[in-house]
Parts: sequence; C-alpha cells; structure tokens
Amino acid sequence: MINLLLGGQFLVFALLLIALVVSLSFHEFGHALVAKWHGDDTAQRAGRLTVNPLAHIDPVGLLMVVLVGFGYAKPVPTDPRNFRSATSDLWVAAAGPAMNLLLALCTWNFYLALRANGWENAGAEVFFALLAQINLLLMVFNLIPLGPLDGHYILPHFLPARWAMRYRHFNHRYGTGALLALIVLGIAGLPLFRYLAEFSFSLSGWITLI
Repeated sequence: MINLLLGGQFLVFALLLIALVVSLSFHEFGHALVAKWHGDDTAQRAGRLTVNPLAHIDPVGLLMVVLVGFGYAKPVPTDPRNFRSATSDLWVAAAGPAMNLLLALCTWNFYLALRANGWENAGAEVFFALLAQINLLLMVFNLIPLGPLDGHYILPHFLPARWAMRYRHFNHRYGTGALLALIVLGIAGLPLFRYLAEFSFSLSGWITLI
C-alpha cells in the first residue's frame, strides 16, 4: 500500500484503506456475533459486538498493512467454556470468513444493481471492486489452517479423531512459526501470496449475480 502513496495515488490509497478497515471490522464482528449465538458473551462484554472500527482495528496491525502489505486486527476474545456445543468453535471461527463472503456478495451486487439502473461513478466502482476483492482475499487467507488463523479451528472438525489430535498438537507447537515463515517468504519475493490473491480474485465471478 505504501507504493500507492509514493506513486501519488492518494485517492486509491484512501479507498483501499477504508475498504480494508470495513472488511476487518465486519470479520471480527462476525466472530463476536456467532459467539454470542453459541452462548459466549465475552466479546459483547468487551465491547466487540459492533462493526465500529474503533473496537476492532489494531493501530500497529493497520500500520503493518500500509508498510509491508500484511497486518491484523484485534482478535475477538472468546471463552470456549461458555459454548453450548462441541462444534461451537467451528461456527465461531467460520463466521469471520463467512462475513467477508457475505459482505463481498452484498456490496458488489448492490453496486452492480445501481449501475444497471443508470448510476455510474468511477470512484464508487473502484471502491466497491476493492471492497469485494479484499473481502474475498480475507476469506481465503483466514481459512489457511495454520497458527491463529480461523482455519485452524475449522480443519479438525473434518479430520478423523486421531488426525485431529495430531494436527492440533502440531499447530500448537509449529503453526504460528510456519505461518510467519510463509509471510516472510512472501515479503521476500516468493509468489505464495500472489497466487493466493489471484485465486481469491478469481472468485469474483462466483459472487456476481447481476
């Protein structure tokens, strides 16, 4: 993102930053909402059951996005002891990526509906396209089953019990390190995240309904 500023593309930078903040906020709100549905009000009591970016955005994490293209929001706190079922952690984890998919689907088709009825605006098209692409990328990235990403809560529910136990042990010991190694390799030039971005952007056609 810093390249946009250095290249004088201030409007695109601002639109991208707004889209990113909105996307991260809805992602975390999704976790908090489904945790509440499953009996845990920890996030609500912490003031996280909201789409207000001030409740979710981590300043350091956002600065990292601007400087190196990768960052984070504040994780939603949960207490699994309050969950009502053995699959609650699956649904709470899946809620973040699902919220990103829903946001991309609704906002992109909302813009397409406006355009189909004669309303066109170049800035709006850039913003809604960025919003859709960022949400699809967040969805795909967070489904990676490594480290603290949502995928590491989801994957064990689709594995045999013995494999699930081994996976949880592996991820507990090595998952965060493996994820950080992938990120460093990506920043160093390996096209790992470029492929991830290309895949997520290829999903745009699947959410285009109008």
